[in-house]
Amino acid sequence: MEHKIWHKSYEKGVPHELDFQEITLPEFLRKTVADYPDSPALFFMNCRLTYRQFKEEIDRLATALAGMGVEKGSRVAIQLPNLPQTVIGAQAILSLGAQVVMTNPLYMPREIEHQWHDAGCKVAITADFLYEQKIKGIRNKLPVEHYIIASIPEYLGFPLRQLAPLKLKKMDPPSYAKVEPGSGIYFFRKLIRATSPTPPKVQVNIDDVAAVQYTGGTTGVSKGAQLTHRNLSANVQQLSAWFTTLEPGKEVVLAALPYFHIFGLNVCMLWPISVGAAMALMPNPRDIPTMVKVLTKHRVTLMPAVPAIFNAINCFPGVEKMDLTSVKSCFSGSAPLPIDVLETFERMTGSKICEGFGLTETSPVVTANPLFGKRKVGSIGIPGPSTDAKVVDVEDGETELPVGQEGELIVKGPQIMKGYLNMPGETADMIRDDWLYTGDLARMDEDGYFFIVGRKKDMILASGYNIYPDEIDNVLMSHPSVLEACTIGIPDPKRGETVKSFIVLHPGQSLSEEEIRAFCKENMAAYKVPKMVEFRDQLPKSAMMKLLRRVLRDEEVRHQKEEANA
Repeated sequence: MEHKIWHKSYEKGVPHELDFQEITLPEFLRKTVADYPDSPALFFMNCRLTYRQFKEEIDRLATALAGMGVEKGSRVAIQLPNLPQTVIGAQAILSLGAQVVMTNPLYMPREIEHQWHDAGCKVAITADFLYEQKIKGIRNKLPVEHYIIASIPEYLGFPLRQLAPLKLKKMDPPSYAKVEPGSGIYFFRKLIRATSPTPPKVQVNIDDVAAVQYTGGTTGVSKGAQLTHRNLSANVQQLSAWFTTLEPGKEVVLAALPYFHIFGLNVCMLWPISVGAAMALMPNPRDIPTMVKVLTKHRVTLMPAVPAIFNAINCFPGVEKMDLTSVKSCFSGSAPLPIDVLETFERMTGSKICEGFGLTETSPVVTANPLFGKRKVGSIGIPGPSTDAKVVDVEDGETELPVGQEGELIVKGPQIMKGYLNMPGETADMIRDDWLYTGDLARMDEDGYFFIVGRKKDMILASGYNIYPDEIDNVLMSHPSVLEACTIGIPDPKRGETVKSFIVLHPGQSLSEEEIRAFCKENMAAYKVPKMVEFRDQLPKSAMMKLLRRVLRDEEVRHQKEEANA
């Protein structure tokens, strides 16, 4: 790649181009186990597994999975919060040359059914409470033949293993359940204990698919990005080059970002394993009191997070009396990071926060601000090593625009996905001549720093979650009283955006906002449910009768400004 405008802003020691090792994800694990066998791999409450112990659990589970018919190319679902079983499960699947299908634990039965059918999953690793609450009732609708049931307490030591079920049962909804034994049901820890660590030897190639990572949503919206070992391996190597203070074998990574999200999967699981770091697991990223304890107890050094987490720690009562100075480097993504939040956290910890940008389809990291170089507030930073980016004309998708002009951001690099599963048309639309079209509107400044100015698509970004309005509208219009629905994201100072739905009812019908929300809660994950509902007699449409989200969004922004000035 020729010299680019942003290369002058690279931190000293970061190469413009990387000489990538063609190393698969199982090879990273084998190398780390050989180099750091007695170093901690996982911390989870009072559970501690060394890399040697971790590898044995993986090998035992891989042996059991092979016995269930999992082989190279198989797809296996994991629907769990961040637990030891999640990491062990993912690594066991990868070691067999199979593909990991991470499934959001918040998904409702309809969403689970779509994803597992689309991926053709015959085996699923899930939690006892998720099985009872969401899966048991739809087993006859799913392609899965074997369920491996994990339980939060099963990797805990005495006395927590005995006490945890009592507390977990009282949660709303409960996070512990008794699953009855039966055909196709296996219990995670019991299965591992009863299985020898003798998995079949499988030749995993660098261009094999490692994970099918769904973008969110359901039919017509949800797309499974096929990420290869090359994609994910290249991205962790790019991360290691960017974080210049990284010390292999000595780091402790906060693993609070959900593993079902690509940011969590690669930056909080695959990257730590590649550099022999310990993962401090947190099943609930909203539990800030526990997070602060984890940071101090395990002396976390690397902290990938989203702005809401940094802000919540800043505001935690008594945090100024706690020693968080072990944290040295942080990675923020998913939403813009306010400057006051950044400065407060850095001042309190002595760390540096690197704000970046990525997509599910890019494994995910594309750009980042230099850790110790020039940082521009409000910018997503500059492309990483061996990554190219440019802003092109929205209409023709080809004409590169000059510095300062707004257009669509397109990117190129080894971290770009193979394509969408079962969707050749969408793949061809997204990737053209090796360039991935992000759908984000951006501009580049004179130093090569990129700034996102909007979205070409209508995706809503609320509290770090990608929400697709078409999916919500489809659910709303499946209600017998609803004639039309149009959902938008409106600016929200806390969540980034808030979901608002505009609804037209069939003549003579009546519905309340509460009834609409209750209907939505039965059919989609809670974070997608509209926070605001407005009933109207009609919705704005184009001459082609297409609903005009833009008009509704402009109205809401105008109302917000009028209220602020009142």
